[in-house]
Amino acid sequence: MSRDRLRRTHLGVLAGAGGLALAVSVSVAAAGAVQPVGSPSVPAAPAAASPGRSPGPGLGLGSGAASGATPSPTPSASIGKGEGTLQVLTFQGHVEYGGTSSRANWVSSFEEETGCRVAKLDRVKTEEEMAAKLVGNSYDVISPPPELAGRLVAEGRVAPVDTALLDFYKDIPKRLRELPAVRRAGKVYGVPYLWGVNQVIYEMGRPQGPEALYATTPVAIRDSPLSIADAALALGRTDPGLGVEDPFQLTPAQLDAAVKLLAERDGPDRVYWKDSIDVIRAFASGSVRLAQALPYHRDLFQRAGRPVKALDSAPMTGWVDSWMLAAKAASPNCAYRWLNWMGSAKVQRSAAAWTGLAPANPDACGGRADRMCEIYHVRDDDWIRRIFFAARPTRDCGGRGGECTDYTDWTQRWKNLVR
Repeated sequence: MSRDRLRRTHLGVLAGAGGLALAVSVSVAAAGAVQPVGSPSVPAAPAAASPGRSPGPGLGLGSGAASGATPSPTPSASIGKGEGTLQVLTFQGHVEYGGTSSRANWVSSFEEETGCRVAKLDRVKTEEEMAAKLVGNSYDVISPPPELAGRLVAEGRVAPVDTALLDFYKDIPKRLRELPAVRRAGKVYGVPYLWGVNQVIYEMGRPQGPEALYATTPVAIRDSPLSIADAALALGRTDPGLGVEDPFQLTPAQLDAAVKLLAERDGPDRVYWKDSIDVIRAFASGSVRLAQALPYHRDLFQRAGRPVKALDSAPMTGWVDSWMLAAKAASPNCAYRWLNWMGSAKVQRSAAAWTGLAPANPDACGGRADRMCEIYHVRDDDWIRRIFFAARPTRDCGGRGGECTDYTDWTQRWKNLVR
């Protein structure tokens, strides 16, 4: 199977062409929209977005962020005068300027209102591509996945955020603001933007629990080292003696057990999916019985008339993509204006509707984002508390002490499993 990672396809494309195919029980034929090249302020635009992403293998540094209590550094009075330009690195679909649809443009209005022109907008499909972009390139703001965010904090490549300069920051639920992936030693390094959750979806014959994903064939599992955490979480239900408390911080014995569980039913009937189209096609055609998927995927099937359900009463894994400030940002004032802009309810409403992910700012719920807020239970604190949000696995067990495995261990074990 190809090792290409998850391709992002705009929500409207899947809901339209893909949804029509699903309605007649035919696999989705659309592969997504291609965005035209060129913009007054953006050198080139890659393909548009699809819900979710598949975190890629790590880069070999095993040190992560730990939670803290107070924001830092010492709050400033106000953001200084903008420098005039901004350089941005993010995932495809997370930032749009109207190249694919006039309804998806939150760059032009940012430039008009702040006077900060987005001189460089680099968008990637995978964590590996993002890490490669950071070599030899300069950026002011970065939106990495949690497994890369932990490395950037450990290496000192991102700066603490002065949250007093962010108008919306307190609107973000405390649960998201204090995730270990965005905090370390009492300092805030990331501002939550969009988030997602992994669920087991099925159509007939309700499975007893998430562990059925590893005891049944044929199934579809997300092709990511962090999928090991889902197996560990299932073991937490079936083998409490193993002592799994945080599925993203595993001891060697716990990692061994999770990989063993994954390997027991591995074979030609298992689909390791990287692309949203792949999991949708496999489930729509009936070639898999269970799938690790997103609430967006289940919603897509339901809107096409397929009675697909999800196991969402048990603990689940998820992730949050956050905005970070580069440690040596050339335009720090424009960078803070960007963080303020991207955290606003208006922008997150557009981003959630476009990507099929949940907004970190609940005030974004409404209008076009209503559906995403509903299927991700954005305002349901009890539901969100069941989610273990990803952080980079580290030797020191996420700063809590002990002897755990790091992300390089996870990536190597995953490569051995998925060849």
